[in-house]
Amino acid sequence: MDFILQNWVLVLIAVTALALLLWPMLSGGGGAGSLTPNEAVQLINREKAAVIDVCSLDEYTAGHIGSAKHVPVDELEKRLSQTIKNKATPLLLVCASGIRSKRAAGVAKKLGFEKVHTLAGGMGAWRAAALPVHKGPPGKG
Repeated sequence: MDFILQNWVLVLIAVTALALLLWPMLSGGGGAGSLTPNEAVQLINREKAAVIDVCSLDEYTAGHIGSAKHVPVDELEKRLSQTIKNKATPLLLVCASGIRSKRAAGVAKKLGFEKVHTLAGGMGAWRAAALPVHKGPPGKG
């Protein structure tokens, strides 16, 4: 007890550091990350992440990431396991603004996918980063 009283500043620093390290897990972010567009490109290129666009068909057709597979968020629970067979494959979930993809990340985790990520800011952030956008219906790239 004397140690704690005499070194209260060090103890406070240690407790603060521990809290900061545990915060992502405690706030529900454990296992799922929100990535910037540049981090998303690295995930796609380095880890061969599967890109799943959870937008409506109209939004997808208006512009999507080139390798994205279209699975609307409302159909995700039924179709994701058919679309991506290996649950160890890293997933990048994308929508127009990043809100629906967060909901989709919860569904993907519930289905047993291990490495689930979302694109922070969605396609708006992707466009703002001047990254390539493909237009057209699913299957047309």
